Amino acid sequence: MTLLALGLILWIAAHLFKRLAPGARAALDPAGRAVVAIAILAALVLMVIGYRQAEGTVFWGRSPMLTGLNNLLMLVSVYLFAAAGMKTALGRHLRHPMLMSVMVWSAAHLLVNGDTPSFLLFGGLGLWALVQIRVINASGPRPTPMPGKGAQMEIIAVAGTLAVYGAIAGAHYALGYPVFG
Repeated sequence: MTLLALGLILWIAAHLFKRLAPGARAALDPAGRAVVAIAILAALVLMVIGYRQAEGTVFWGRSPMLTGLNNLLMLVSVYLFAAAGMKTALGRHLRHPMLMSVMVWSAAHLLVNGDTPSFLLFGGLGLWALVQIRVINASGPRPTPMPGKGAQMEIIAVAGTLAVYGAIAGAHYALGYPVFG
């Protein structure tokens, strides 16, 4: 679980760097910003490899009810992520739809993965998102919501959510993790 923990620490440090040391982050030239991006990529690799290698105590497993709830929450999570990028009606009214997406994703995965590596990975990323929201909120007032882009963006966001959800489900099946039971 060492690689998993190192990946999580690197992820949190790289993401909080901008908020906790804004002067140092702003002073970075494009090459310095690339270092931060590489750190985030390395964190992802460490977390994936560390999670796949980790062993730990299992407290609960999947059940049909929890699997169904997980799938519903994952649809919400993917939509929140889409809403953040597309400035949908929901995305305009929530200050942190992308971080909220991570928290919903985290909770969904903890419902069906009740083992210590999952607590570290999914719980750790969920807590990171919560801390990130607190740090961002403390750094300044909420910006004014941008004007809407119309119902067409909502339809595109829903269609994109379903397509991305299907791709995520397919990737999970390819890795040996059946999504639908």
